[in-house]
Amino acid sequence: MMYDKKVENRLKRIEGQIRGVLKMIEDGKDCRDVVTQLSATRSAIDRTMGVIVSMNLEQCLRENIEAGKETDNLVQEAVDLLVKSR
Repeated sequence: MMYDKKVENRLKRIEGQIRGVLKMIEDGKDCRDVVTQLSATRSAIDRTMGVIVSMNLEQCLRENIEAGKETDNLVQEAVDLLVKSR
C-alpha cells in the first residue's frame, strides 16, 4: 500500500510529541503535564491508525469491486483491526 504524505507528516508530529514528553521527563516536569501530553500523543496515534485503516479499506474496496470480488468482509476486517488496536 502506498501511504499518503499526510500520514508521514502525522507520524513525524507524533515523533516530535514523544521527544517533547521525554524532554519534560528529563526536566522533571509535573506528572499531570506529562500525562496530558502522553494522552494527546495517544489520541494522535489513534487518529493516525484510523486514517491508515480507512485509506486501506478504500483501496481494497476499489480493487475488489474492479476484480468483481466480494467486499462484505472488508468492512468487518477494518472494524476488527481498529477494535483490536485498542
